[in-house]
Amino acid sequence: MTLKKLALSVAAASALFVVSASAQMPASWTTRTTGFKVISNIYYVGTEGLSAWLITSSKGHILIDGGMPQNATLVEANINALGFKLSDVDLILNSHAHFDHAGALAQLKKDTGAVVIASAGDKWALENGKYPGSEDVSYLNFPGVKVDKTVVDGETLSVGSNTLKANITPGHSKGCTSWTTSVKDGSRTYKVIFWCSTSVAANRLAPNPQYPGIVADYQKTFTKLAGMQADVFLAPHPDQMNLAAKRAAMGPGKPNPFVDPSELSTVTARSKADFEAQLAKQQAGS
Repeated sequence: MTLKKLALSVAAASALFVVSASAQMPASWTTRTTGFKVISNIYYVGTEGLSAWLITSSKGHILIDGGMPQNATLVEANINALGFKLSDVDLILNSHAHFDHAGALAQLKKDTGAVVIASAGDKWALENGKYPGSEDVSYLNFPGVKVDKTVVDGETLSVGSNTLKANITPGHSKGCTSWTTSVKDGSRTYKVIFWCSTSVAANRLAPNPQYPGIVADYQKTFTKLAGMQADVFLAPHPDQMNLAAKRAAMGPGKPNPFVDPSELSTVTARSKADFEAQLAKQQAGS
């Protein structure tokens, strides 16, 4: 598939985009916003349009995603501004190996000295900086990053008091990983999911699938997510979780707007319906 033939139309609700040969991306993706505390020891350190998450502890921190290649300095500035040290970031995790979420990881790894961990399914894409199945689409490329360790479904990682579980939820990418953890805030403990994504985005489903088995992967992932519970739903694109509105609603004495036990199931159902509609269109040759 060539750039000339590639024209993607996607909904704002899922924070996707229209791309052309000029590969214009939303300005918000590389626009700095100040970092802030989401809940307990979880902080938002991304840009206006692309998420990055810092999970802190007294014995080291975990960073999930980094955004576009040029976002590394913005993420680092947010970490520093919140009073944390880059050198204390021990692990860098990835939700999925796409340029808008993994593009900054090589620089972030260099600047923090952290260990990069990802799923086996996304290792090749991360290390080669390519979008599998669309390797010839140059604007999807990003700086490759060495993966120090791969994880399998259900594997856990710990830094200090934080333990995260890798839930392999493939489809959006072959190794798409939704990370889960629990945090205590006040007297309550909350289940948190760093959702990978289940949008179709640039993926071909039929008749020439992005990768073999992609349709079955999406279907298994929807079933898996439908059986999971989360009190706090955190997504790779702020628009996918109404981050700006939730942030604006935060304040002393107010309930935390990021706590919504229904959000994961709502997003999963909506995304599944969109997937089925797009699969039907692609199968029909639309």
